[in-house]
Amino acid sequence: MASSLQSLGFLFIYFISLLFGLPANLLALQAFVGRVRKPNPAPIHIFLLSLTLADLLLLLLLPFKMVEAAHNFFWPLGNLLCALTSYGFYSSIYCSTWMLVGISVERYRSVAFPVRYKLSRRPMYGVIAAVASWILSLGHCSVVFVAQYLPTNKSTSDAQNLSVCYDNFTTEQLKVVLPVRLEMCLVLFFIPMVVTIFCYWRFVRIILSQTQVGSQKRWRAVGLVVVTLFNFLVCFGTYNVSHVMGFFHNTSERWRVGIVMLSALNACMDPLIFYFSSSAVRKAFDKRLHRLQSWGASLSGFWKRRAA
Repeated sequence: MASSLQSLGFLFIYFISLLFGLPANLLALQAFVGRVRKPNPAPIHIFLLSLTLADLLLLLLLPFKMVEAAHNFFWPLGNLLCALTSYGFYSSIYCSTWMLVGISVERYRSVAFPVRYKLSRRPMYGVIAAVASWILSLGHCSVVFVAQYLPTNKSTSDAQNLSVCYDNFTTEQLKVVLPVRLEMCLVLFFIPMVVTIFCYWRFVRIILSQTQVGSQKRWRAVGLVVVTLFNFLVCFGTYNVSHVMGFFHNTSERWRVGIVMLSALNACMDPLIFYFSSSAVRKAFDKRLHRLQSWGASLSGFWKRRAA
């Protein structure tokens, strides 16, 4: 019964993430592509576009995670699809952390050194940083393939009876997976989190100290920081804690399967970052919201006329 409730909880979280995250990220993608295609786009829009692509990759893989949850966390889709799904899912998570760093650095520089920032910003800097982030995350997450196809002493019958995806590792697999996970926690989570917290701490202090800054802009700055910290501490933090504990306990923590779903919420939270960070996204979201309100009013009027 507990296992069934856990599966339903996972399915609910994944479904909500897909329901709200996919249309919001597609709308943001359209806005950022328009911004990036303009002459001399700001690096922050390149980071935001790359973060949107990472979110969409995660969201497109959620149906496979939903199939896994529906089968009580057994994997019925074969080893290759397991490796590809895990590789894309975790790569999108760790690419997101460095994209959040790039956004925070750009925000801090824009208010701390406004003149120097306007003179020095180059689109190529954003492209290089975004590509480097993807290479870093994709390179580290390739451990999924190493672990999946590493020769082990597990018999074929055992492998069939324990058909799980990227879990239930053998001793040989743990010797590879655990050190890489610890490095990923340090390089792809802890360092980005520290840099992001420092940049946003300075960013908010400067914004709040400037009397000429309007209240609306101040609230957007605070909202941007709150959502970003939620991503790091809730969506990414608990999952990466399992890497550290697993390394020192010399095992893959069993409870980590229960917190992987929190990473999917990141794809729902990022559209709020887009909204607070980009006027193009705010206009696109407000326009779509206005259309939905108009559609709702028209539908309500239709049913009132029918009732009359």
